[in-house]
Amino acid sequence: MRRLGLSLRTEEAYVGWIRRFILDSGRRHPDTMGAREVEAFLSRLASHGQVAASTQNQALSAILFLYREVLGVQLPWMDNIRRAKRPERLPVVLSRAEVRRVISRLHGLPHLVCSLLYGSGLRLLEALRLRMHDVDLGRCEMIVKHGKGGKDRRTMLPASLVEPLAQQQVRVAEQHAVDLRLGVGRVQLPGALARKYSGASRELRWQFLFPSPRISRDPRSGDRGRHHLHECSVQRALKQAVEHCGVDKHATCHTLRHSFATHLLEDGYDIRTVQELLGHSDVATTQIYTHVLGRGANAVRSPLDGTERG
Repeated sequence: MRRLGLSLRTEEAYVGWIRRFILDSGRRHPDTMGAREVEAFLSRLASHGQVAASTQNQALSAILFLYREVLGVQLPWMDNIRRAKRPERLPVVLSRAEVRRVISRLHGLPHLVCSLLYGSGLRLLEALRLRMHDVDLGRCEMIVKHGKGGKDRRTMLPASLVEPLAQQQVRVAEQHAVDLRLGVGRVQLPGALARKYSGASRELRWQFLFPSPRISRDPRSGDRGRHHLHECSVQRALKQAVEHCGVDKHATCHTLRHSFATHLLEDGYDIRTVQELLGHSDVATTQIYTHVLGRGANAVRSPLDGTERG
């Protein structure tokens, strides 16, 4: 998995599903099993575990990876296994007033991160993985590196966040200076940059824009340093803010991204521009937001409204 460049989260998920598949099948070696055992395992997940379709597909991807990449087994039955169909659901979108109420309830780093999610349409991990040099305050733009699908993109930066982000950069620089004096000023670098530039992990420009308050150990290299802020802290803070505001919607951090796209379309921006800002590969993915616009599907006015006015 590391040779193929898979992320640590994918590595942990695949290893967990492979272990679960072997234990659930009576500790038999995968070489002695086939389509029947795989389909039975997935059926048990759906019937007894009642897991979602995306979870079933993740388990299937891990098992297929085991056979194709680890064992080097090419069996015809692998192509005949059908993936679970994911239901099509409309995204939850907050109104502009609801967004203001929720964000006003947040404080500290969660407030700044959630403002960035709504103001720039970032995914939560895309925001937390921003480095110091990824943000250009002068041009009001930033570069999202290694986003979903491993793609980089350039996106907008709200003018109202320039001053708060500048203050955040000052705080990061001060904390990094302290970490260097304590000998823990290293940060995890993507890919093989740590070997190519041996001193880059101690440079300020490579530090995370939203660092963790605690020093941790890299699970792969074993080096001690300061990782980015854990996503659970932001998710927990947003959940509490939504509850305190009395918003009766299942709003998460990704809801702010949905609201960003929907409000841009409401303001008249074309769908191709919104697609580029969100980093979608296909415009069909962005078109889902046209179904949740406040003025109705495709801006069509209901005949009932005309009848009532008449």
